[in-house]
Amino acid sequence: MQVQSQSVLEWLTQESGKLAGQLWGIPAIVLLVGTGIYLTLRLRFVQFRGFKHSIQLLSGKYDKPSDPGEVTHFQALSAALSATIGTGNIAGVATAIALGGPGAVLWMWVTALVGMASKYTSCTLALKFRRFHADGSVSGGPMYTLARGLNMPRLGALFAVFALIASFGIGNMVQANSVADGLGYIFPSVRENKLIVGIVIAVMVGLVILGGIKRIAKLASRIVPFMAVTYCGAALLVLFLNVSEIPAAFATIFNHALNPAAAGGGAIGAAIQYGVARGVFSNEAGLGSAPMAHAAARTTEPVREGLVAMMGPFIDTIVICTMTALVIVVMGAWGAARPEHLEGAALSAYAFEKALGQSGGWVVGFGLTLFAYSTIISWSYYGDRSAEFLFGERAVLPYRIIYTVLVAVGAYIPLQLVWNFADIANILMAAPNLISLVLLAGLVKRLTDDYFDRAPGSSPAVSTKD
Repeated sequence: MQVQSQSVLEWLTQESGKLAGQLWGIPAIVLLVGTGIYLTLRLRFVQFRGFKHSIQLLSGKYDKPSDPGEVTHFQALSAALSATIGTGNIAGVATAIALGGPGAVLWMWVTALVGMASKYTSCTLALKFRRFHADGSVSGGPMYTLARGLNMPRLGALFAVFALIASFGIGNMVQANSVADGLGYIFPSVRENKLIVGIVIAVMVGLVILGGIKRIAKLASRIVPFMAVTYCGAALLVLFLNVSEIPAAFATIFNHALNPAAAGGGAIGAAIQYGVARGVFSNEAGLGSAPMAHAAARTTEPVREGLVAMMGPFIDTIVICTMTALVIVVMGAWGAARPEHLEGAALSAYAFEKALGQSGGWVVGFGLTLFAYSTIISWSYYGDRSAEFLFGERAVLPYRIIYTVLVAVGAYIPLQLVWNFADIANILMAAPNLISLVLLAGLVKRLTDDYFDRAPGSSPAVSTKD
């Protein structure tokens, strides 16, 4: 029976890998990166000219408790970041390097930089077309943008379906699986008891998600800064101890991304594919998930929350993913030097352990646990907003129960199968969202121009509550 079960899982892994490879081919890469480039140009490099003001917004300088919404700018970003700062930063980077070489890191950076414009656009639209309920709670995201902004309710429903499915993959099973993988590297006994690890995480998730976005955002605003500082501190220590190797590490990344002779036949294509796929997985720019969290922000200015939201890809990919990548490359934990059986979170743990001894592996293992836990919690909100859009409020509780159960399942099934499932759901989810971004780019440009033409903090010309 066990042999038969293994053969079925192997077949599913193989076939899902083929489908994921086809979906994440050149057309998908052009669609995601091309949309980001188009929005960057259309909005006149908003991610650069609005960078300073976005930091001012995060400081709370323009927060008004009387504004409509449920959470502050900082809490909204924390909730969104808690959904993105997770296995993508530890396991995703390692997987990209293991399968696509160091050159994949460059394409993660490209995805993040143009993705800042995509994230800005989608979250600005989420605020513009969000829906307020009688109790003061908020629902928003690409499904409402498509339904209310473009009068395309069917396409909005299609996005919600894909987001619902994606929540079980990118936000749930991938996270639980990587926690079990990372802890299994530190505690070998965990490898034989992954289901128990999954059950423990599931119980802890269930205790939080019943409280909705306010409880999620409150927890995220405490966990995210702590875990980011702790993990980045360990990475900076590794890089400080090996500071002379950093220039060579950057050279290796650029050389393998752009030089066919250095990368080897076909390796540049693999670097682009895995770099873009893992970059999108890491920062979720273009997918349309983060707008659901940002839609709950207390503000009357859609552009303000868009500016706050665009900091997500920068913090997530340009800062944290780069640190993980540099540690792996600096420590030589890639290519022929990579232990054959290691990928994902275990490879990152191996690189940190080479530099800091056993404590390095512990930092990754426990850091990953916190990262993934917060990601699972935040993605439950994305899923229940999608369920609410499709089936009404009555569907939220059943969704949360199913979501919690799947945490345990995700910890048990094979890593590559989980990643394949996540990649498939991601690209299907991105397509409807990207359509809305392109078709409503003109509206976002008008909102952006209007905002920057006024002094920041002045009365809005366009109301966001109806």
